[in-house]
Amino acid sequence: MPIINIREQKNLLRAKHKKIRTACSEEIRNSLDKVLFEKFIELKEYKECKILFAFVSMPIEINTYPILEKAIADGKILALPKCRQKEPVMDFYSVASLDDLKDGKYSIMEPDTNLCQIITDYSDGLCLVPGLSFDLYGYRLGFGKGYYDRFLNLFGGATVGLCYSRCVEQKLPHGIYDKAVDILITEKFTNDTRNVFEKGMV
Repeated sequence: MPIINIREQKNLLRAKHKKIRTACSEEIRNSLDKVLFEKFIELKEYKECKILFAFVSMPIEINTYPILEKAIADGKILALPKCRQKEPVMDFYSVASLDDLKDGKYSIMEPDTNLCQIITDYSDGLCLVPGLSFDLYGYRLGFGKGYYDRFLNLFGGATVGLCYSRCVEQKLPHGIYDKAVDILITEKFTNDTRNVFEKGMV
């Protein structure tokens, strides 16, 4: 049998889904982002969480800024990541205002550590997880740096992925350290992967 190179498969899929996203018009993306935002804030898990671990979106990603602003307005603790300079690890800081962000590693907006307090308890809360693509079991295709794979293995709360339905694969290649999100939201459906029996068998 041929040896399956997961890294090569993932790189091909990354190129595919980057192309899909960049080909999508700004008007369509704005419309889809609005639907995803509304579905996310209606989640029971969002309404009940006291702390939201989220991320500041890049242009190729689903726009998270409305979610970040909503979390602050709702009085939740908003935790955003800052990548360490010399190792593929990220720390989360509580952010009281989006004005507390500054340009960081990979040109991604990050918490200003002079203004924000580091969070050390990852045992609870809700985490919004980025991904170029997700599959029906909740497994994700990230950008290949490994930051979230490491964090999710420490995180004890619920996890959610937002994805355009056109970027959902039936089944993505994944390794033993990859963790599926608990809930996948697209503009067409919401899938609680905790109820998918096959999740632990794929």
